[in-house]
Amino acid sequence: MKKVKITVMKMACYQDLIEKYENPIEHACDMKIGQVFIANGWRKPKDFCDSAWDSISPFVMTLSHGGEDFYNGWMKNKKSAMISCNDGFRPVSFLLETLDEDAD
Repeated sequence: MKKVKITVMKMACYQDLIEKYENPIEHACDMKIGQVFIANGWRKPKDFCDSAWDSISPFVMTLSHGGEDFYNGWMKNKKSAMISCNDGFRPVSFLLETLDEDAD
């Protein structure tokens, strides 16, 4: 299995949807743009958001096992994917990239 680099690329916040539909919450996300996590094979990185992991883990699993070229040429780098978490109010976009290093 290969390691997979996960980089926080963008974060959005749809205040209009939050005000209209979301119950108030005090804290939603600890991610920061440019933050990097390394998935050791298919294992969730320490301190990575559980909900975001649920969204990206199938792609991490595929990349870590040598899969590539999602959706027939969607990404310029066939050993990568751009995946967002499933938070409809404040989605975070992650760039997933297969590393040449093997997972422990």
